[in-house]
Amino acid sequence: MYPVCFRNLDDAQKFGRWDRVHFKWRKPKDDPRVESLRVDQESITITGSLRPTERARFLGSLIVTSLDKEREKGRSLALLKAQVHSFKINKRSEEDIANDRARFDALRSQPDMFNTREIIPYSPCPYEFKYKYQTDDGVREGTCQDWEMEATYFNLSKQYGEQDALSYMQKTFGEEYPKKGMLLAMGTHSLYPETWLINGVVRLDEIRQGSLPL
Repeated sequence: MYPVCFRNLDDAQKFGRWDRVHFKWRKPKDDPRVESLRVDQESITITGSLRPTERARFLGSLIVTSLDKEREKGRSLALLKAQVHSFKINKRSEEDIANDRARFDALRSQPDMFNTREIIPYSPCPYEFKYKYQTDDGVREGTCQDWEMEATYFNLSKQYGEQDALSYMQKTFGEEYPKKGMLLAMGTHSLYPETWLINGVVRLDEIRQGSLPL
């Protein structure tokens, strides 16, 4: 789904990761990915929430271990279970940050029936967060583009300073999550359908086979 500006939502619309939501949507222009949606954020309503005991069963049937097989099926989204080898935090260049800001400014300038240009403020994160991970297809490396991870950095750096924020990020996303269990929410690039991007990280305890739906 295309970006939604969380800060502009009404309090009753501010959904959590495990909430069930309904919304109106349309297919974006010039995007061949079958799963792509542009959300009318004014239509978002929260209809319930998944209890912790329901989450593994809900996600179990969606988990994959091969991205190549998903592309062969014409899919551009995948919930990937992978073995994480490393998590690195790299300082971004000023040029990279400027290009990122320009890209979002261009997105806001485009006409859109859902007024996207008015609801997507963006401050590029000065750091990038990269995972090296193993799938059935081999070893891959990619930058995590999870907005929640970037928001975690911004919130912690304001409260505790940059270095403490980075230490927390390294320990949490690089050590605790891989140890306890995590999934990578993957998506392909609209212009480069063979390129998989890490769009999110889902913390979930290791799923036992007996908990999966038949």
